[in-house]
Amino acid sequence: MTPNVGNTDRIIRLVVAVLFAALYFGGVVTGTFGIVLLVLGVVFALTAAVSFCPLYLLFKLNTRAK
Repeated sequence: MTPNVGNTDRIIRLVVAVLFAALYFGGVVTGTFGIVLLVLGVVFALTAAVSFCPLYLLFKLNTRAK
């Protein structure tokens, strides 16, 4: 599993994950849409933590510096 997520991309993913969690736990977004955002936030946080995104592999993208 070769890392394919760069530092800037990781920071953006973490910020989005925190934003989604804040929206859900703050009660701004509820119901099914809120749960979907929460799951996406977890996925963004995990892909940022491991520096690997399976979708990037599928589309042959790489934001990590060579």
